[in-house]
Amino acid sequence: MKLAPSLLFLLLLAACTPSQTQPESMNSVSTPKSYQFLVGTYTDSIHHGINYLYFSPDENLMTIETIAAGIANPSFVVSSKDGKKVFSLEEESGIQGGKVLSFSRNPETNELALLDQDDSQGDHPCHIALSPNEDFLILSNYTGGSLSVFRVSQGGQVDFVQKIQHTGKSVNKSRQEAPHVHSTLFDREGKRVLVADLGTDKIYVYDFNPSIAAPLSLSGELPMTPGDGPRHLAFSADGKEVLVVEEMSAMLDVFSYENGVLSPKQRLSLLDEGFEGAVGAAEIRLSPDGKHVYVSNRGEANTLSVFAKKSNGEYVRIQNIPSGGIIPRNFNLTDDGKYLLSAHQASNDIVIFERDAVSGTLSLTPWKATVHKPVYLHRLPN
Repeated sequence: MKLAPSLLFLLLLAACTPSQTQPESMNSVSTPKSYQFLVGTYTDSIHHGINYLYFSPDENLMTIETIAAGIANPSFVVSSKDGKKVFSLEEESGIQGGKVLSFSRNPETNELALLDQDDSQGDHPCHIALSPNEDFLILSNYTGGSLSVFRVSQGGQVDFVQKIQHTGKSVNKSRQEAPHVHSTLFDREGKRVLVADLGTDKIYVYDFNPSIAAPLSLSGELPMTPGDGPRHLAFSADGKEVLVVEEMSAMLDVFSYENGVLSPKQRLSLLDEGFEGAVGAAEIRLSPDGKHVYVSNRGEANTLSVFAKKSNGEYVRIQNIPSGGIIPRNFNLTDDGKYLLSAHQASNDIVIFERDAVSGTLSLTPWKATVHKPVYLHRLPN
């Protein structure tokens, strides 16, 4: 039987047209999901230094390697938004304090090349804050009780421009005998800088004007509860609250924030009822969706605390879970919020938790990496 030309064309067209349920390419392979972090450490050898961590749950793979050896105690490390410049420090003491260092980073090989370095102008720098425009950085000099401001050139050079020395003390004679600046935080607009001083039990607020020679000027001080020892700070997702982790009392303080003014809202404990032992609250992070707050606690607690925000605006602790190691000085979340990595200074490891996207609670996974004294985790862009 012969088919009419028009019918033959329609049959051929149907035979060559893929079904709507057929994949575009039978041979297409999706790229495994992966995450990458820079790891700051305390060092005891010239072979120690800044590390690079790669984690791919799809490949069931977690690796870590040293990419900048011979740096003394690079306990804090941060990158530019594109990941091509890296800033670190040497948490040391000396005539001019420790060091601040800048590197260029090759995203393909993760190699770091030293661009510049300068003295920190204060003993034991322990924290770096990079301005929103990435043209200034601030070092917190813990033992020196000061903060140092550096201008960052487009080429990555760091030039010292200002030092602010804190004075005072608080109630704990062994740990608060002098100022101990622990961290700084730029606000969302980049117009102010908040400073946590463990030694004086205060949060300081500085106006920030990058167009003048000395860009920081004090605009306010907020006393904490005596003996708190404020350590690290974070903004809520909307920028209207400041959350402060109090190292020595293991508390989370919540403040409203408007135009540089902080007002107390809530105070929550990291400790389960009946806990007795040494504490040392350390890091605070928000989940990428802004719905949950995470805080680590060292000492004899070694826990991660999870807080959720209720509909009335108050926070509530919903979980206390062992951190998976000893001395969880730092932790961080992946960019999609699916995993939390916890770094342990004393047990020399980094473990991974899976995060429930709805409840925010954590569950420990089998993934674990060994590394010498990890004390900071910085998330790199993928």
